[in-house]
Amino acid sequence: MIKSELVQMIADKNPHLYHRDVEHVVNAILDEITDALAEGNRVELRGFGAFSVKNRPARAARNPKTGEQVMVDEKWVPFFKTGKELREKLNQ
Repeated sequence: MIKSELVQMIADKNPHLYHRDVEHVVNAILDEITDALAEGNRVELRGFGAFSVKNRPARAARNPKTGEQVMVDEKWVPFFKTGKELREKLNQ
């Protein structure tokens, strides 16, 4: 599912809301999650899961094409851990 499909599904289930308003709400939620992660905070949606940021330290890697060793810089990556209710629903 892509974001536009999510917006359309929510708009279909809530005919009293304008499509553009639903799109603004979805974008606002995603922007707030992104901003919180950028600040290093954790975002938990009970029953769904938790978003956090993990550090990947610098390391030596290999270029698969040439076999040459290259250095990969340290980076921060988003991480998602599913909530208990979501895991149970997926494994019924």
